[in-house]
Amino acid sequence: MTDATSETATSRLRDEHRQILAVAEAMTSLVAAADAGQWDVDAFADCVTFIRLFTDACHHGKEEDLLFPELEKGGLPHDQGPIAVMLHEHEQGRAYARHMAHSLDGARAGDEKARATLRNAAAGYMHLIRGHILKEDNVLFEMADQMVQGAACRSLCGAYGAVCARRFEGHSKAELEALAARITSRV
Repeated sequence: MTDATSETATSRLRDEHRQILAVAEAMTSLVAAADAGQWDVDAFADCVTFIRLFTDACHHGKEEDLLFPELEKGGLPHDQGPIAVMLHEHEQGRAYARHMAHSLDGARAGDEKARATLRNAAAGYMHLIRGHILKEDNVLFEMADQMVQGAACRSLCGAYGAVCARRFEGHSKAELEALAARITSRV
């Protein structure tokens, strides 16, 4: 974690990226096992919960509701360029998560079509999120750290803290981080 003296507009988001990538790596193992005929649908379900609540509601929520509007104040357009690309990819990620979620019961019952949907949506999500984080960390977040400094950075980081204090469908951020740890240790 980042301490308050070294905090930038994106340091907390970058910390969360590491957790998201660890779960994506675990999903790689789940997909490989599924390809070999060994399905751990419960682990896939945990990944879906993590993606929906931590990655999307908590992490992407901070980006969309707090960081991106701050960057727009600094002159980055909402409907083109890096912000538009990130928003589009957030929507793609949500679609993959929906496909995974809707296929879980069928996959658990052994339905091959549902299993194929689950596997393919998981693989698509993993590919998407890795590229997405690479672009954010190396392009958009570099810009953000230059644009949002001083009092604006302190205010933004305070707002991040308020989001992190919320509950996401009854789960705290710490509980979702513990879920990520269970996923990565299980797989």
